[in-house]
Amino acid sequence: MGKLRQIWQREQFEPTALGLLLNPYFFARRALLRELTPLLGSLHGDVLDVGCGRMPYRKFTSASRYLGVDVDTPATRELGCADVFYDGHSLPFPAASFDAALCSQVLEHVFEPEAFLREIARVLRPGGQLVLSVPFVWDEHEQPHDFGRYSSFGLAALLERNGFTLETQRKATCGAWAVVQLASGFLFKVTRSPSRLLNLATQLILIAPVNIVGGAGALILPRNSELYLDNIVLARKPPGAPR
Repeated sequence: MGKLRQIWQREQFEPTALGLLLNPYFFARRALLRELTPLLGSLHGDVLDVGCGRMPYRKFTSASRYLGVDVDTPATRELGCADVFYDGHSLPFPAASFDAALCSQVLEHVFEPEAFLREIARVLRPGGQLVLSVPFVWDEHEQPHDFGRYSSFGLAALLERNGFTLETQRKATCGAWAVVQLASGFLFKVTRSPSRLLNLATQLILIAPVNIVGGAGALILPRNSELYLDNIVLARKPPGAPR
């Protein structure tokens, strides 16, 4: 059972082809990881993971020191992965403490995004990098703490207003892939039950065929980069910015 659990957990975060059968978010996870990984490899030195959760991206960075910070809630305390907890407003670090920061799938849960980004800029050293991902088209999640969606243009403007210059901007799960992923995610949510065995049966009988058939169809349909699920950016605090 332990080996099966390891396979299941791996397929939820880093899905292989087996994930077509086991992961209702197969296309989103694969695309997000594919776009994030090259950018994460450029993060080095002292790296801060903001809203770190389980810190799943740590191994993809070149950090000499990697620190995870998360909002202080019963859920994050129970998770037990963050190195530091904070109040959700002021990051508990002096200015210019880090060479780089990562913030993945967190910004949509921040009610005051401008203040949040200014705080990240404050704790970065001049020239410091920020890798950030955030949804564009997704259903509401982690309710009621779901406050925003960002187009590529809105996200670029938000970053540039709050202490960053944009260097790289990417989109993940575009066009027909987005439609297939939304369909699989919808089926997962409306059929989910307390029974793991029933959920697995539903995944294999109902959702996996949608992944396989829909994925095959997406291969031959026209591309459309205007409909997509996630934004991924690499931004930088200007080298001449005050500490």
